[in-house]
Amino acid sequence: MEDRMTLALGARRPRTTNKKRLENLFGRDWKVGYLFVLPMVLIMALLIFWPFISAIFISTTSLNFLTGETANVGLRNYQRLWTSSDFLQAMQNTIQFTFWSLLLKFVIGMTVALILNSKLPFRSLLSGIMLLPWIVPEIVTALAWKSIYDPMFGGLNPILQGAGIIDRPLGWLSDPNMAMGSIISVNVWKGIPFFVLLLLAGLKAIDREQIEAAQVDGANAVQRFRNVTLPGLRYVIVVTLLLSFISTFNQFGLPFLMTGGGPSGATKLYSILAYEKALGSLQYGPGIAIAFSVAPLMAILIWLLARFMRHDDKRDGASDRGPSFADRLLAGGTGLVNIIIDFIFLPIQLVFAGLEWAVRRVRVATGRSALQPIFRQQARSNAGPIARLLVLTPLLVFVLFPFYWIVTTSLKSTTQISERRSIFWPEPATTDQYTSLLRDTPFLTWLMNSVFVAAVSTLVSVALASLAAYALSRLRFRGAGLLTTLLLITYLLPGTLLFIPLYQTLTTMGVINSHTALIVTYPTFLLPFATWVLMGYFRSIPVELEEAARIDGASRFYIFWRITLPLAAPAILSVTLFAFTNAWNEFLFAFVFITSESLRTLPIGLQSMVVGDILPWGKLMAASLLTAIPVAILYVYAQRFLSEGLTVGAVKG
Repeated sequence: MEDRMTLALGARRPRTTNKKRLENLFGRDWKVGYLFVLPMVLIMALLIFWPFISAIFISTTSLNFLTGETANVGLRNYQRLWTSSDFLQAMQNTIQFTFWSLLLKFVIGMTVALILNSKLPFRSLLSGIMLLPWIVPEIVTALAWKSIYDPMFGGLNPILQGAGIIDRPLGWLSDPNMAMGSIISVNVWKGIPFFVLLLLAGLKAIDREQIEAAQVDGANAVQRFRNVTLPGLRYVIVVTLLLSFISTFNQFGLPFLMTGGGPSGATKLYSILAYEKALGSLQYGPGIAIAFSVAPLMAILIWLLARFMRHDDKRDGASDRGPSFADRLLAGGTGLVNIIIDFIFLPIQLVFAGLEWAVRRVRVATGRSALQPIFRQQARSNAGPIARLLVLTPLLVFVLFPFYWIVTTSLKSTTQISERRSIFWPEPATTDQYTSLLRDTPFLTWLMNSVFVAAVSTLVSVALASLAAYALSRLRFRGAGLLTTLLLITYLLPGTLLFIPLYQTLTTMGVINSHTALIVTYPTFLLPFATWVLMGYFRSIPVELEEAARIDGASRFYIFWRITLPLAAPAILSVTLFAFTNAWNEFLFAFVFITSESLRTLPIGLQSMVVGDILPWGKLMAASLLTAIPVAILYVYAQRFLSEGLTVGAVKG
């Protein structure tokens, strides 16, 4: 009997030992963890990293149009860039576009965030209005502003002429000296909500006791902002500027839709030049070389931003080992960014210094002490909200006017638009443009295509993101930290670096010019974002609930399906809404991968309605309004879930 027991125990010991070895090697939850992240890893590997690597090799080739053969030219494509006047001009345009866009978005966004963070009547309504440009599709933004800028039928010239600012109609997008400033203004209009959201969140996180202590010490509003608020916002400012820089520097849709890079190359950014070279001229090697010329800069910015965004994600025992080389380099990068922020704030600091000097002069002139306020408390309480509303009013007009223009233009007849009768109001209002749009164009086909592509790609992305986020935030397995870092890098990777190699990959797969091409590629930017947001939310759910279920014998998948997912419903809904919106509004991939009219999504369909110099403004504005309405309805319906789903994970612990 004892011999049989000994043999049985001996037979079990190797299995137990092997299990322990595997757990020590791969982690306690390696089986479930790898299974959950496998779909995401496959998508990242096949549709991001492999196209990226293959594009590097393609960039060293060149097509001989006489023989039709592709030859290896080494680094010659990159070397030629620095002697190419087109490339140098495109890079100069890109730098100019990025610098002024960032500066204006930051200053306006900071101003609006400070006002909305103060005591203000109708603050919730005003906040909602300032965020409207965020939910508008890029194609709608481009068409609306292109209509406003139109020298013949637009609304900007009559306003400026009526105010006496200009004496004749100007070609805002046709004049090389004015086109860049015009598209920068549109980019600022589109980007203000992003800055307002992040800066407002940063302002709300600042300790009110510090501000009150400074106020007790006699600091005025300007001094409190300079010495308390601004230092408390530095982390948020750095992250916001880096994110916006990556997005703005790689902008393609708005400039391409508004000017196509013209006139005379005045607004041709490097992304537009890469598209023209690779897909317009079929010179894949030089085109990819143009796109990849900014890859080193993007790599540095993405790495720095990844370190910032994971700054609080410390490893156990890291403090005992001291700061790593990466941490020291990050500190140097942080110092450099702080210097840049100080430079950006220099004009604001000068304004504040001037205000303080003026306040001191008024106090001296009125015989008041340095700490005694100029106005009484009652007067300051009444004047404060009024002054803030006066500052906010022109910004509200700037935000709302394109929406007003879309609605009024869509209600005008074609005759009324062409004859320029009653420019700012339809007389009489008519729905002819909507009737013509639905009857004479494939608008409903484009609508159904957009619904299908956005819904399927969103469903796939959110489902796979839920599995991956749960594994990365709850399970222990080797490679989870590296995968989290790669996930963030993938999320930040610009689409302009991927659309050319993806085009070739999809062509090889035989799915180019099909909805499959979009459904397959949309998760490349939807999945990383959804996973990153859901990871923060899953970490905020008490782990004790899962541990109790584990004690009762529940499997990891059962816990994920029955316990974690129901608790994460607000985050799932929020991520689904954002993913659907991004898929609904996406332009670049749909423009490059789809050529058949019957397969076009709404952004590409609306763009195809513009034929040369013929722009049916009435139908375009009607189509723009109908394109924006579904997303607006979703945001209104899910607003309360949206706030909860995106903020709970940020305040965990």
